[in-house]
Amino acid sequence: MKKNLLAFFSLLLMASLAFGQARDYPNHAVKIIVPFPTGSSIDITARYFADQLSIAFGQPFVVENRAGANGAIGVAAVKAAPVDGYTILMGSNSSLSVNPLVVKNLPYDPIKDLKPISGLTRIVSVLVVAENGKYRTLADLVNAAKVKTGDVTVGTFAAGYLLGQAWFASEAGVQFRHIPYKAVTQVLTDIIGNQLDFTIVDSLSAASLIQAGKLRALAVSGDRRHADYPNIPTFVESGYPEYVNYLWNGYFVRADMPDDITNKLADAMAKIIATPAARDFARKSGLEVLPLGPDAMRKYHIADLERLRKVANSAGIKPE
Repeated sequence: MKKNLLAFFSLLLMASLAFGQARDYPNHAVKIIVPFPTGSSIDITARYFADQLSIAFGQPFVVENRAGANGAIGVAAVKAAPVDGYTILMGSNSSLSVNPLVVKNLPYDPIKDLKPISGLTRIVSVLVVAENGKYRTLADLVNAAKVKTGDVTVGTFAAGYLLGQAWFASEAGVQFRHIPYKAVTQVLTDIIGNQLDFTIVDSLSAASLIQAGKLRALAVSGDRRHADYPNIPTFVESGYPEYVNYLWNGYFVRADMPDDITNKLADAMAKIIATPAARDFARKSGLEVLPLGPDAMRKYHIADLERLRKVANSAGIKPE
């Protein structure tokens, strides 16, 4: 009887401490780990929403960049942080959907080790060719690949884009000759110089060259046309109804974070992301807001991961 009472009161004490922790949270600076370099699009997005959280809570939300291993170093740091709500991850499709499929012995499981607070923004990919090249439409590109397998070249500089082009090749029923690169600038330079046929890349990376008339965009990967490119059809419109793909990001915490703290952060983010200011920030940055709370963001993430897993399995892409 005494043991049962002791266990009961211990549970009450733990619940009381957890409630007090959530009620007072945050009472000092919160760290947001961005697993990519300063100045990147994902870094700028993380800093914008960190500033909004600072205003909402009256405490500093400070971005710390821990780049390396395509985001794996930063994610692992969040996994190892205390479960107190003072370390948040700026998660993305590359670190949480792509890495599990291409990195052997990844030091984290994105589903088991993490849970989302909120989606933040997303962006479409765009398939681009040289403006002065021989391909004027997506059909031109696919037809050329059907005439001679492996004659049409595609360049990628990151695993996420490798999966993206493999997915499109599967949908089109063709094979492209893949050429790996180390940087997006070299990929685009070689396309402009007609040394490479095409690439699929985020719309921000190609925007200035499209606007300058050096690259021609043949399709965008969203579920609707992009506001900045109203004359460019989607892959869906072009005959590939399954090809809808976004690069996304969001705030995540450790999976064992107390729900009271997670919900407090999620409620604040829901209010922030619904503001005209947040939508204006996204629009001016070439993005769109991703207003998904914890449960919806979890479903979105899992669906993205499983879709890419099927692509990787079909293309024979394995962890290295």
